[in-house]
Amino acid sequence: MTRFIVPPYLLDHLARADSPRLSRAPEAARQGLRQMEEVRALRAAVPPARQGAVAVDGPLERTISDAGGTEELPGRVVRREGEPPTDDVAVTEAYDALGATHALFLEAYGRSSIDGSGLPLDATVHYGLDYDNAFWDGRRMVFGDGDGEVFRRFTASVSVVGHELAHGVTQYTTALEYQGQSGALNESISDVFGALVEQHLLGQTADEASWLIGEGLFTDEVQGRALRSMAAPGTAYDDDVLGKDPQPAHMDDYVETTEDAGGVHLNSGIPNKAFHLVATALGGPAWERAGQVWYDAITSGDVSPTSTFAEFAAVTVAAAEARWGAGSSEARATTEGWRGVGVLPAA
Repeated sequence: MTRFIVPPYLLDHLARADSPRLSRAPEAARQGLRQMEEVRALRAAVPPARQGAVAVDGPLERTISDAGGTEELPGRVVRREGEPPTDDVAVTEAYDALGATHALFLEAYGRSSIDGSGLPLDATVHYGLDYDNAFWDGRRMVFGDGDGEVFRRFTASVSVVGHELAHGVTQYTTALEYQGQSGALNESISDVFGALVEQHLLGQTADEASWLIGEGLFTDEVQGRALRSMAAPGTAYDDDVLGKDPQPAHMDDYVETTEDAGGVHLNSGIPNKAFHLVATALGGPAWERAGQVWYDAITSGDVSPTSTFAEFAAVTVAAAEARWGAGSSEARATTEGWRGVGVLPAA
């Protein structure tokens, strides 16, 4: 179940680019698209059983390896849990971001690692040459260094690491199928917890947060702030090479397509915006109430692998009511968040 942070439609734009400011990036994107299919074929993992209960045991255990510009995994081990930092900034960033992700799930939700039972967290840096992506392959995080013209190294964004590891949480909880609306929910849940990892690390409230996924990945040559914006889907970038961010923010603009598994990276903008509406309506640290609702939902056992947006919305409303009561501000905010993006009907 390999999941990539950079969607294929963005790489496709870059692969077809004809710009005097680019020398390596288009070929890097073409290679990235080829690798995307190869990696998916080679790294298919046996899906684990879904689980709702969480067993808190096992200390944080991180291992960072270096692929040395090859596509061989896992690469050479360069830092283990508790060892001092190396001179390699990518190694340090990966190690720290794995720790930040572990901290969110343990401290906010009592979940020990992504499987709930202390699963060791492994990552590989310096994967491939000019590799424009990062991915979770069902067992480890893998980071490219970017082409240096459009993308920087992918360890630079904590939200990217949180996003990819959250795919692992989904793998162990809802096992949402990666197609259509359930696939878009799969992507959105990763964006939600990727954003929360960053906010938890920085101690930000919902109003203080940027709500950007992949902030800092683009070079200064790109007209864009991040890969996606949860606060305003469709506004993360508008660049002559990459095009304009195509994410919708409302069901009125839902994209029907056969590309990208039915538009999983596009239509995830709709549940992303719903979560942002819930979090900002409730205020304070978003992981405490809005995040708790989403976490309760995915661990409830009530989200089927083929859930639609409306079905998932109903589970989140039920989760808010179960924890805080049917007339609570949390339940009302959750309902209004989904109404705000057209998933639930207006009152």
